[in-house]
Amino acid sequence: MEYTPLLIFITAFTSFITAITGVGGGMTLIAILPSFLPANILIPVHGVTQLSSNVSRAFFGYKDIYFKALPHYIIGSLFGVALFSSLLLYLSFTYIPLFIGVYILLSLWSRKFDLILKKFESYYIMGFLQSGLSLFVGATGPMSMPMLMKDCKDPNQVIVTVAALSTITHTLKIFVFIGLGFAFFDYLELMIFMILGSIVGSYLGTLVRKKINTKRLVLFIKILLSLLAVKSIYQVLILP
Repeated sequence: MEYTPLLIFITAFTSFITAITGVGGGMTLIAILPSFLPANILIPVHGVTQLSSNVSRAFFGYKDIYFKALPHYIIGSLFGVALFSSLLLYLSFTYIPLFIGVYILLSLWSRKFDLILKKFESYYIMGFLQSGLSLFVGATGPMSMPMLMKDCKDPNQVIVTVAALSTITHTLKIFVFIGLGFAFFDYLELMIFMILGSIVGSYLGTLVRKKINTKRLVLFIKILLSLLAVKSIYQVLILP
């Protein structure tokens, strides 16, 4: 594919962003890929690339993973993928990015919403929604970020745990598309190069993140999440 070198660079750069902030890279990548790839292969190829990005990021910082969240998240994810995959061929989820965007903004900036949310927040529900919805929107990593920012000790733990949770999400998503008959081997060369780019980006981003002031990083993550949320809302309500 003639765009392969450029896609390698884009994948490395977006993986680098996510390794520093925990979010943004996956959403940026899936926003760029339609310029290079047909719509029918977009989410499966993106899923493979993001799996490698998240696995490498979790591996490079495995000591910081908030392991308590994983069993609950896995159970919720299995139920979410089972339900949403059965709807994959029948429903349009045009407004899902809108709901995700509103949820992120309220979770980060509304104390009243935060107090209400605490009564219902759980990693079972987060796994159910995040893994299920990823079949339709590709990148749902930011959904778990607000909750992890409350439970984890520092930004590094948040970022690495998001990678671990996203690894579960993308693994299940790939199995769903295999079951639906998607021919991953037809795009093997492209995916290998993009995987290598994502691993390099994760490694370099992990090195840089360790040198960043944690208080500033928390603020930067909140601002970045807010911008991504506004972008999701804008794309649904304003763009055709």
